[in-house]
Amino acid sequence: MVTGTSFEIAAPTRILFGAGTLAQVPDLARALGQRPLLVTGASPSRVRLGLESACPVVTIAGEPTVALVRAAAATARAAGCDLVIACGGGSALDAGKAIAALVGNDGDPLDYLEVVGRGRPIERAGLPFIAVPTTAGTGSEVTRNAVLSSPEHQVKASLRSPLMLARAAVIDPDLLIGVPPAVIASSGLDALSQLIEPFLSSRANPFTDALAREGIRRSARSLRRAYEEPHPAGGGGVVAAGAREDLALASLFGGLCLANAGLGAVHGFAAPIGGTWPAPHGATCAALLPHAMRVNLRALETRAPAHPARARFGELAALLTGRADAGAGEGIAWLDALVTALRIPGLARYGMTAGDIPALIEKARVASSMKANPLPLTDDELTEIAVRAL
Repeated sequence: MVTGTSFEIAAPTRILFGAGTLAQVPDLARALGQRPLLVTGASPSRVRLGLESACPVVTIAGEPTVALVRAAAATARAAGCDLVIACGGGSALDAGKAIAALVGNDGDPLDYLEVVGRGRPIERAGLPFIAVPTTAGTGSEVTRNAVLSSPEHQVKASLRSPLMLARAAVIDPDLLIGVPPAVIASSGLDALSQLIEPFLSSRANPFTDALAREGIRRSARSLRRAYEEPHPAGGGGVVAAGAREDLALASLFGGLCLANAGLGAVHGFAAPIGGTWPAPHGATCAALLPHAMRVNLRALETRAPAHPARARFGELAALLTGRADAGAGEGIAWLDALVTALRIPGLARYGMTAGDIPALIEKARVASSMKANPLPLTDDELTEIAVRAL
């Protein structure tokens, strides 16, 4: 864990945050290009930018795949697009980011994809990219990677480059109005994990620490409240304005933290799980989070009690519980209770079994996110996390 003041920060050129900022997207787009490609999530009618009739539209109904972004990049080239605007959840934002990068670089997505691809560096800037998140979870609007699923390899891996950062990230908390409770829960726990893991990361730095502390506080006070707001049958509810702002900021800060300090075992597992089973990324991270924290804490206590991350578990407990005297174990108990209250299903819901765990561990161990875990975990420790998450 870095304790000095030497670090580098990567972030979008502009970050616009606040209720009503969605209205600024058309002017931002006109300043960057003349023919945008619009990338939307599964429910494009939730958000209207006023640009839909004037540009090609790509809809991302599920997790973005290598084949999907390959085809969409070809569509953008054929249409002469000079800008990409992505408006949706993490899948839409990652797809838009990847499409923008690929249009500006020769070759196939697998030329640049980590882990299962050739891992070539992206050498040229792609099309200008504007990111507009409609959920509060992934923080993809401020990261420099795009996670793609490769079904043939049964894994999710990243395209990654500082050249992939958005020219503008527009975060409007009012877009959380109408989001279903289950999405509030899974995306909110994804955001929380993207604050906690960088805070404990071997690459933590003072910049990300400050954001993580503030984001964890905001998530802890508002996520459960937002989930429990009254919701009309079958639909989303009107989350209170203060809670919307807290969740949107927690997601934004989590994205900046993961982009600049890395993640850990939760996301190390999430990549191969998402590539093998139909498990949404946020729900996967939510199912893993308390178990990965418990195993990490025990590993630090038994094998590296002087490690800086060990003391941080106590601070994490104070941030989560709001009690300065909370012990490390109480923080993990608080996470257990939150996951239960938010009705997060185990990974068996998506078809994963105990017999799948040995192969899963082989893939998780080489995932890029695992490299920033506070210390390397043994196969037995990784197995315990996966078994508990079932």
